[in-house]
Amino acid sequence: MRCSVFLVLKRKSIIVCLSLALLFVVAVAALGASGTAAVFFGESTRKVPVYSVAKAESAEKVIALTFDAAWGADKTQGIIDILNEYDADATFFLVGFWIDKYAEEVKAIADAGLEIGNHSKNHLNMPRLSEDAIREEITSVNAQIENLTGIKPTYFRAPYGDYSNRLLDVVEDLGMVGVQWSIDSLDWKGLSAKEIVDRVVPKAKSGDIVLFHNNSDHILDALPLVLMGLKNKGFRFVALSDMVATKDFTVDSAGVQHALE
Repeated sequence: MRCSVFLVLKRKSIIVCLSLALLFVVAVAALGASGTAAVFFGESTRKVPVYSVAKAESAEKVIALTFDAAWGADKTQGIIDILNEYDADATFFLVGFWIDKYAEEVKAIADAGLEIGNHSKNHLNMPRLSEDAIREEITSVNAQIENLTGIKPTYFRAPYGDYSNRLLDVVEDLGMVGVQWSIDSLDWKGLSAKEIVDRVVPKAKSGDIVLFHNNSDHILDALPLVLMGLKNKGFRFVALSDMVATKDFTVDSAGVQHALE
């Protein structure tokens, strides 16, 4: 009798396990077919901004240097001059209150042919804001930059690199692309020129986005060394618009942007 009960219970357990396995296979197949970040067992996949861009091994080696500007401006013209000397393009991400104080520097960046991105109006923790507040933080800066330069920004970088699905939904709705970085120079920590170079040059690969700040302590000493080191490794310095696609792309879970075939 005990043996019969055991066999019945074992058979039921096997049936339950097989049923669960079948449900899992069907769910995975459905996710793969959709090609989207879907919901599975109550947990949603978080959207990811662009950290870097996938580049074929045979392609030209390119890298995007970016400079966040929120406090201070006395080194901005020096950065522009060094970039021009090395025939290097770059992208500056500007905060709204910085633009209010340094309109002439904004114009100087644009006049030098360098790209300008949006870094929010007040440098707040954006994911904590409402959708309307997020939209205002971004659109007001777009208007400021367009009024000064005639060009509306395409790329947005959130303060502190802090993103959420709601933030990226607004960015996408505004026809913009959220951009992070794959190499952080940590120049804002007061690192020496050599320390900054050591954080950037040895690890650089094609498609990387490098983060600097326009008024960090040793940026004017470090930048020529970074440019020389990367140039010697065969890199060309491009604006984000020459590397980061604005349509027909996907971003994987590591933040690497891939162009659709």
